[in-house]
Amino acid sequence: MTRPKVVLPLLSALAATIFIGEAGSMVGAHKGRPYALSLVGAGLVPAKFSGRSATPATAQHTGEKSQPTFNGGRAFEDLKRLVAFGPRPPGSKALADSRAWIESQLKQAGCSVEEDSFTSSTPVGNIPMTNLIAKAPGAKPGTIMLAGHYDTARHTDFKFVGANDGGSSAAMLLELARVFCRRKNECTVWLVFFDGEEALVNWSATDSLYGSRHLAAKLASNGEIARVQAMILMDMVGDKHLKIYKDTNSTAWLTDLVFRTASKLEYGKVFLDEKSAYGDDHAPFVDDGVAAVDLLGNVGPPSASSPFGAYWHTAEDTVGKCSPTSLTIVGRVVVSTVEQLEREPRSH
Repeated sequence: MTRPKVVLPLLSALAATIFIGEAGSMVGAHKGRPYALSLVGAGLVPAKFSGRSATPATAQHTGEKSQPTFNGGRAFEDLKRLVAFGPRPPGSKALADSRAWIESQLKQAGCSVEEDSFTSSTPVGNIPMTNLIAKAPGAKPGTIMLAGHYDTARHTDFKFVGANDGGSSAAMLLELARVFCRRKNECTVWLVFFDGEEALVNWSATDSLYGSRHLAAKLASNGEIARVQAMILMDMVGDKHLKIYKDTNSTAWLTDLVFRTASKLEYGKVFLDEKSAYGDDHAPFVDDGVAAVDLLGNVGPPSASSPFGAYWHTAEDTVGKCSPTSLTIVGRVVVSTVEQLEREPRSH
């Protein structure tokens, strides 16, 4: 039980554009806001994948001032530890166990941690969920939110451990916490681990994005959302042959800043100057006026049966398909982007 995959004949897929959420559900399958996804941008055109692993720049960005720096090898170890908990769908013991471990790691990094707990009405009943929010204080007003989901899709017919889809985003956030909770920040940095990103049955406006919808509504209600200057969302960023496209449902100036930063760091083979569009955990915040960008990658090589790669939502989404190099690349880009936002918030 999961979000339906897009299945199109290959020749038709090359020319077509369909509407999907992050999970690839077709517009007719739900009543939620549609998101147009170019099949070229999604990686369904084989020519867009070189088959080579992205290589990080040989030198650290000269403007980078953060200490400690992002360690992709350590993030990869976190990814492996998360996968060891097994499948982690919302409401499961494995997810609760992984959450406790994540929280312990955040506290070791020096972060203050809040549990944002709530109960969601889902197609399979009421399920308790918990977002984790780690906070690194800053000297100036304003908050920069770094976010991703830590749950995995609910499958009953095979074991789905979500190394990339669920594991990579949580591992990224843990290592980013070690950077931002151990340095003097200009702006406050929140590191948000969303529960319930995945649908419990079929992706729709009401069966998906439970944690982000809840937190956006909560922050809008208490007025705190006005303090969020920018949100950077990471999802499926661990693939060995990672490709990230410009999401047209993200805020344009922030997207441009991230991709310019990636280009300066010589990561243009990963952050591609091609457009696509996604429905993901940034959507509720964009709807509430927050500048947000979705850095969503791929899970395996291109596939005519899936807009996000051949291993997406399959038993093949494993540690062996992921790479510390990809985590390093995204981590360095995010850290450098945050530093630029601290210097010149919302002015790019």
